[in-house]
Amino acid sequence: MVNLSQAFSQAASATSRWTGRPSAFLLCCLVVVVWAVTGPLFHYSDTWQLVINTGTTIVTFLMVFLIQNTQNRDNAALQAKLDELIRAHTPAKNEFIGIEHLSDQELDEILTECEQHRPDALRRAEERASGERKAKIRTSQKRASRRVAAPRRKRA
Repeated sequence: MVNLSQAFSQAASATSRWTGRPSAFLLCCLVVVVWAVTGPLFHYSDTWQLVINTGTTIVTFLMVFLIQNTQNRDNAALQAKLDELIRAHTPAKNEFIGIEHLSDQELDEILTECEQHRPDALRRAEERASGERKAKIRTSQKRASRRVAAPRRKRA
């Protein structure tokens, strides 16, 4: 089972790298152009349409799994890196390690708590900023205040 999982991960990584390149996009565009040009040859038949519909559906279906696998691995690696940064930084709140496993409501509560500290940081930035920059900071602060207040109204 480990070998199958490893093989799938390697295939997913290789496919994701290849399909993310401009040459893969151009190849797909070429396939569509060739299909469109052959329309008159096949009299725009149902079979002619079925070829492109079936082909694109199969490719899309398979790509969903490959992309999801790649994103899952990237996300797991990113979480591991962030957790290590939290562990390495002594004054940091170690209770944030592993919060990606919490419910949406619990994550919203943590986000609300974190954003309550944001206005102080914005105030300090505003004091150091120039005129136009101060206006942008004030706008950001108003948006943040509304975002923090919105979840409270939903819960009430």
